[in-house]
Amino acid sequence: MTGSVKFDIGGVPVKRLKLSNLPAKHDFKVVYPRTPGSIDPNNPPWPAFRGYHTYSFANATMGHRLPTILGKAIDDVVQTLNELSDEDMIVDLVKCIERMASLKEELTEHALLRPIVDDGEADVALWNKEIAKYFRGKDFMNAPWLFAEAYKYRRLRECFSISKHWSTYDVFFRQKCDTFSRSNDAVFELSTRFCEPFKQDSKQSSADNLESLRLMFLELTQVCLWGNSTDLSLLINMTEDQIKALQSTGGEALAETEKNILGNHMARLWEVVRDLKRDSLDGTGGRIDFVLDNAGFELYCDCVYADFLLQSGLASTIYFHGKRYPWFVSDVTKKDWEWLLNSMVYGQLFPKATAQEKEGLKRLGLRWKKYVQEGRWVYEQHPFWCTGYTFWEMRNEAPDLFLHLSKSDLVIFKGDLNHRKLTYDCAAPYATSFDVAIGPMASSPGAPRVCSLRTIKSDVVVGLGSAGDGDGEEVGEKLDREEPGWKISGKYAVVLLSEGRPGEEVTFA
Repeated sequence: MTGSVKFDIGGVPVKRLKLSNLPAKHDFKVVYPRTPGSIDPNNPPWPAFRGYHTYSFANATMGHRLPTILGKAIDDVVQTLNELSDEDMIVDLVKCIERMASLKEELTEHALLRPIVDDGEADVALWNKEIAKYFRGKDFMNAPWLFAEAYKYRRLRECFSISKHWSTYDVFFRQKCDTFSRSNDAVFELSTRFCEPFKQDSKQSSADNLESLRLMFLELTQVCLWGNSTDLSLLINMTEDQIKALQSTGGEALAETEKNILGNHMARLWEVVRDLKRDSLDGTGGRIDFVLDNAGFELYCDCVYADFLLQSGLASTIYFHGKRYPWFVSDVTKKDWEWLLNSMVYGQLFPKATAQEKEGLKRLGLRWKKYVQEGRWVYEQHPFWCTGYTFWEMRNEAPDLFLHLSKSDLVIFKGDLNHRKLTYDCAAPYATSFDVAIGPMASSPGAPRVCSLRTIKSDVVVGLGSAGDGDGEEVGEKLDREEPGWKISGKYAVVLLSEGRPGEEVTFA
C-alpha cells in the first residue's frame, strides 16, 4: 500500500489510498419524482421544504412567524386570565400559559418532536404513528415544513385540551372576529347583491340565461378565490385600509386580478358544474364539497358562492368540511361557522351600517340557516383534517373520509394549506400537472373531481401553463427573476382541476 499519513485515530496512522487508476467521479442529478414505493412523509415525491432551508418561506415561518404567532396567542390568553375571578379557573389557565411558553421555547431552540399526549382527541394515534415511523430524532427545523408546522398547532391544541376548564378555548377567536368586523365594505358589497333570492330573467332565451349564469359563476369563483387573501397567519398587523384593498370585490378589480391566475381551469370548472345541472334528474345539480380554509370574510365568500350554486340549480347539496379545533390561526371551526351565521342574523358587528345594509345581511343569514335546517348545507369536521398527513395519505389513513368524498360530484379545496397538503408541499417543477402533483387524489379508483382555489402564499407552485397560456417553467422562472417573493405575496393564484376517476368502485387493500 502506498500513500501518505492523513490523520491519526487513537494514535494509529491512517493512510490515504491513491485512486489514480479508477474512473473519475461523475456529477449527476437525483431523478425526481421519487418512485411511489419510496415516497413517505419524510420523503415526498420531490424534495421537501424544511425549516433550515434559508432560501425558503419555511425558514421564515419556523424561525420567525410561528414564534410571533405563539407570542400573540399567549397575549390573548393573558387578556382572558385578567378578566377571571374564579381561582380554580385562574390556576388552570396559568398552567395552559406555562405550556404555551414551553412550546415557544422548544420552537425557538429547535427541540426534537415528541409524541402527542393522549388528550382523548380522535387524531392522537395518527399523529404518534407518523412521528414514530418517520420523524424519530427530527426537530422543528429539519422535519419537512408542512409536518413541523402542523405539529406546532397540534401541540398548541394540547396546551388546552389536557386542562380542566379550557379544553375548547380558541386563542385565535378574537382575531378572527375582529378581522371580519373590519371587512364591512366587502361584506355589504356582496350582501346587498345576494340578500334577495336569485332569479333568472324569464324574458331571456334559455341560451342567454345560461350565458348569464356562466358569467356570474366565473365572477363568484374569483370572489371565492381572492377571499383567501385575508389569512390571519400572514396579516398579523394589517391596517383596515389594507384589508379593504385585499377584499375589493368590484367588477373592475376582478377583471384586473384574473390575469394573475397563473394556472386557470375556470372554463373547464364551469363545464363541470353546468353538466351537473344538465345531467341531474330534477335539474337541481349535484353534490359539491368545500374543504374550508379561513374563517371570517373568506368563509363568508364561500357561503355566498355556495348559496349561488344552490339557487342556480348547479348544486343540490353542499358539504362544508372544517377543523375540529383551532388550527393555523384562522382556519374554520364549528364555532366560527355558527358565529358567522348567528352574527349575521343577531349581531351588532357593523354599528355604522345603514338599516338597509343590516337588513340585507340578516336576510342572507336567515336563508343560510334555513339551508342548514333543511340539510342542504351540511357542516362536518373529520379528525383527518387536523393531522400531519398530506392528502396523498387520505385513502390509507382515513379510508372513510376518502369513501365519503368519492360520492361527491366536485370537491373544492380552498386556500394555501389545503393546496400544500394536496401537492405534498415539495419542490415540484412549476409545469408539473395538477393530476401528477396530487397523486392518489387524482389516480385512485373512485377519486372525485378535485378543484384547488388557491391564492399563492408559499413555496410549492405547480400547474403553471396548464391552461395553454405559456410554458409553465418559463412563467415561474421569469417571476423568480423579476418579482422575488412572488410566491408568498398573495398577488397570484391558481384555479386547478383534476378530473379524478369518479364512478369507479373504491377499493382498499
